[in-house]
Amino acid sequence: MRHQKIMSMIGGLVLAAGALLAAPPAVAATPSDPPPAEFGSDWHDPLTAAPPVAKPPTRSCEVLLAAASFRDFTPYQGSYAPPKECGSRWSKIVLRLEGEVKGRQYDRLGHLAVGGVEILRTSTPQPSPDGIGWSVEKDVTRYRDTLARPQSVEMLIGNVVNETYTGVIDVRVTLTFFTAKGAVRPPADTPERVLPLGSAGLTTPRNTERILAEVYATGSGGGCEEYWYLTVPDAAPYSCKATDGPYREVRISVDGRTAGIAAPFPTVWTGGWSNPFLWYVTPGPRAFDIQPIVYDLTPFAGLLNDGRAHRVEVSVLGVPAGRTGWSTPTNILLWQDEGRAVVTGGLDRHEETAPRNSSVHTPGSEHRLDTEGGHALTVAGHLNTSHGRVDTTVARTLAHTSVHRWAEGENPDALTARWTDDEMVTVGRTSTRTHRVYTMDGETTIGAGDRLRTVLALGDRAHTEVVRGGERLSWSRLDHGYAGDATYTTGVPRDQRHAVGATTDHYRLHGSDGCYDRRVKTVQGIVTEDRSRC
Repeated sequence: MRHQKIMSMIGGLVLAAGALLAAPPAVAATPSDPPPAEFGSDWHDPLTAAPPVAKPPTRSCEVLLAAASFRDFTPYQGSYAPPKECGSRWSKIVLRLEGEVKGRQYDRLGHLAVGGVEILRTSTPQPSPDGIGWSVEKDVTRYRDTLARPQSVEMLIGNVVNETYTGVIDVRVTLTFFTAKGAVRPPADTPERVLPLGSAGLTTPRNTERILAEVYATGSGGGCEEYWYLTVPDAAPYSCKATDGPYREVRISVDGRTAGIAAPFPTVWTGGWSNPFLWYVTPGPRAFDIQPIVYDLTPFAGLLNDGRAHRVEVSVLGVPAGRTGWSTPTNILLWQDEGRAVVTGGLDRHEETAPRNSSVHTPGSEHRLDTEGGHALTVAGHLNTSHGRVDTTVARTLAHTSVHRWAEGENPDALTARWTDDEMVTVGRTSTRTHRVYTMDGETTIGAGDRLRTVLALGDRAHTEVVRGGERLSWSRLDHGYAGDATYTTGVPRDQRHAVGATTDHYRLHGSDGCYDRRVKTVQGIVTEDRSRC
């Protein structure tokens, strides 16, 4: 259902009613008519239960960052200048992408970079014949250093348009700058410098006292790495193979030494699990706003502050040699010590377990692959700053367990998987502990009349607490769950699929800063419930 119309690349765009991150209603209105018996040629615009970006009540200025119609793999290239009307002290910067597409088209992956710094990685929904509009909002205040001066802009949503795939993807991206005034101040924890990681290596300012790396890691591109969690060892009879099975791990290294490890989030794009009817209205967690993996590299700051270029590299463990499909654009976020021209220090501890990865195939009328993997890393270092010696320890532990079951012809095809990523960062007497859990439990079957059915549940959960001297200073608990069940007839034209489907997207975030709880339900592409409570 189109709630907006992009007239042209220049003509602008009317904001969407019911857009992706519009403020949720307190109570859903009861539909006046029941949902249709099956999907038609139109459905509700995409939306998610995730919270909108909170905006301060101060003066704001909007800047157009990009406007393009994507038909192929030609990137949009433009320029950017910060708004003069809102000064240079900003309390928040909010990016908003608004898009439209109609006809027939696959889901597509996109990225947006300013001055070489990637500030958004996204994917697109698949359209209805009548057309859809959607929007994405993101807090990009941490890129304030990049956005404080004129920059080049590059955006690409690679697309293919022909007689079969007719959907041209029209997008418009803006930045809204909110001024700092009175009690509304610039965030205290914003980096002084943001650098894109390039092939020339990393040279940090010599007074750097904190370093984070953020990696927008995605397995995608239409090959088997788009479904890396379903790959099997070479000996097992399955269409997507990987020598060592489905275990994946995103690593960052400094001068050849492991500096950080992380579990990649198992993103399901809007054509995933062979069933687009699961995703037409409610995308899977993170599909429209791909969150970067964040590594704390501060223990290595004493080594990196020598004024020389250092080799910082990102790799994905488990990808077969020579296989493409992963993208890992990386930004380096730096904080500097204003009281020192040079901050010295050293790496005091580096302990790493041997990575575990076992995939055992049990053949039979139903094949079964049991996978267990994991890895642990602890690094510690110190810095001699203008405010004294600062010790930083980063400990991270990963675990992956999954059971993949399939029969002849990969029918049925089922996976139950769980990933955990536990991290503790200790700076002086203050520790930040984060326990992340990602889950996937689904099955696809093809039954009588070539009816394909997919039942799938996804989970994105995290518990974070900040503790100092045994006292909890703050905490938060995220529980984002998706559940869907959709069926359609395969091998027939679109208007003969007789598709049905129901989805539930439930986002809960509780903690010391408050509570957010929203649930969105759909049936046959119609929103039947949109409810918030706390």
